Amino acid sequence: MGTDMSAAIRQLNQDRGIPEELILRTIEDTLIAAYKHRFGNADNAIVQFDEENLEVSIFARKKIVEQDGVYDPVTEIDLDEAKELNPDADVGDEILVEIDPKQFDRIAVQSAKQKAHQTIRDIQKDSLYSEFKDKEGEIIIGYYQRERNGTIYVDIGKMEGILPKKFQSPREIYHVNDRIKALIAEVKKDSSGLQIVLSRTHTEFVRAIFELEVPEIYDKTVEIHKIVREPGFRTKLAVYSNREDVDPVGACVGLKGVRIQAVIKELEGEKIDILKYDPDPRRFIKNALSPAEVRDVIILDEGKHQALAVVSDSMLSLAIGKQGLNVRLANRLVDWNIDVKTESQFAEMDIAAESRRAVSELFGDSEGFDDEISRISELPGVDARIAKTLLDNGIDFIEDFLGLSQEELEAKGLTSSDLDGLRKLIEEYVEIVEDDSFDENQQEKAADEEQEESSEAEEYECPECGSKITVDMTTCPSCGIGLSFEYEEEEG
Repeated sequence: MGTDMSAAIRQLNQDRGIPEELILRTIEDTLIAAYKHRFGNADNAIVQFDEENLEVSIFARKKIVEQDGVYDPVTEIDLDEAKELNPDADVGDEILVEIDPKQFDRIAVQSAKQKAHQTIRDIQKDSLYSEFKDKEGEIIIGYYQRERNGTIYVDIGKMEGILPKKFQSPREIYHVNDRIKALIAEVKKDSSGLQIVLSRTHTEFVRAIFELEVPEIYDKTVEIHKIVREPGFRTKLAVYSNREDVDPVGACVGLKGVRIQAVIKELEGEKIDILKYDPDPRRFIKNALSPAEVRDVIILDEGKHQALAVVSDSMLSLAIGKQGLNVRLANRLVDWNIDVKTESQFAEMDIAAESRRAVSELFGDSEGFDDEISRISELPGVDARIAKTLLDNGIDFIEDFLGLSQEELEAKGLTSSDLDGLRKLIEEYVEIVEDDSFDENQQEKAADEEQEESSEAEEYECPECGSKITVDMTTCPSCGIGLSFEYEEEEG
């Protein structure tokens, strides 16, 4: 009996991964449940194992009472009966009385068995949940078992995982006993049991495959900035190196492409673009549109992350990709809205005066594009160095620039060629409107001042007292006589 129990414990430990202490606790709970079912109360039940866990016994703790003084035979025992078990027993003492399992009826035993099975299942579920929860995001290999309603059931050893239809690549077809490598996407535990969800479409699946194939990624010499993917069609991967002597793209491709070919094979021929991450959005956008070669990238609205990529006519279809897939993935990779135009299309666009209006229509957003260019930094094609030099000297607006002389501007650290080029940009893209009303006011003011000056220059004598008077006086300051001046037109 003891050997059988010990063997059963080892079997459960090996086959189901249940720790020995949990198995012993389950046996204890099972015996106590049977005791309670038989006697109605298990408060005085005690389960004991021997040192090697080969034998298990259950005892009832009972209080010794006077002969014929037993009212509850479950918790009490008379003195004579107690002395048969222990000659030193005395009234008031407690004694352990071993219970023969044969006293348990069939129903009690059946109930205990059900409880044991349920407890073992719960323990196993908790153990497996902890084990697989720690493996979320890792690759696991299993074998195709069956399919139901598009969901594939995969044997992964201790458990059966599920590969839902939505997490299957459209390129892949499976058959019974096929080997399947997948990502542990989610581990769920509910009342119905434990569920391990697998995936072959997640971007993290691609990341895990590269970690397996590229040692530099595994040891963090090369890191993946971001992955975007249309499962079964194309994946774009932006990488960078933490060491100057390691080419991140070359490390992922491998000698003669052996590493990238292994990844493509695992993804059943899905196209993969590996490109270098660059913190400069212009260079990053150029890289993201690979395999197309981009001639130039123009930032249209940095705040809204809108940019225009210019390519040659022969590269347009490659840059956009089939059904717009390449540019769509590039958008997601760099997190910018990228529009692709050929050089001839770009030449027809007025990216300066019409700039924001034309491009806003391109993106379906015309709001805010009617404003005129007022800042030097807003001028299309302006040299960033010139704009920064002026800004550092407190010159941000075009109006401020135009109000300064050549000498004043050259004193700010700019050359005459810099200033000539900037003025040409302003003439091309900014409409300078002179304020006529301001000029008229200035002219009137100047005329008034001139008249005042001329009036102050002419002095006369008071006809009454002879004091000096001017044309702006109405009374003589000396005698108080009223004054008026008349002008005679000169005969011509």
